[in-house]
Amino acid sequence: MSQYLTDQQIASLVEAIKSAEDHSTGEIRVHIDSTTNRNNAETAYEVFNELCKDKTREKNAVLFHVNFEQKYLTIIGDTGIHAEVHQSYWDHLHDFITSEFAKGNFHKALKSAILETGLELKKHFPVTGENHNELPNEITFS
Repeated sequence: MSQYLTDQQIASLVEAIKSAEDHSTGEIRVHIDSTTNRNNAETAYEVFNELCKDKTREKNAVLFHVNFEQKYLTIIGDTGIHAEVHQSYWDHLHDFITSEFAKGNFHKALKSAILETGLELKKHFPVTGENHNELPNEITFS
């Protein structure tokens, strides 16, 4: 899985995703990439296109793409959430996560970011009826 997160911490992140999505139609995905010979930005967008892009009715999926070995993080929102949330929000979240990563707080940073993103999704995409889980909550790896 990951040398930066224990199995228990990964399970905790999956629970955080479930909790963050409870009051919103938005979807959150986390992908941990361990490839070291590729362009991180290009890889992040490939993963986003595969896991998130246009896979939710309201185009409100968010991907946290992390490469611990390369010290790289990308947060990508689909067009629906990106239209609602200013870039400064994502920049602030990115700065928080990377500052915590620098301290070795990998689990804390991701869990906090997931829960904060859930609150932001709730503001713009509240549940008004049934809340179908459109994307898996699992953490993916490559």
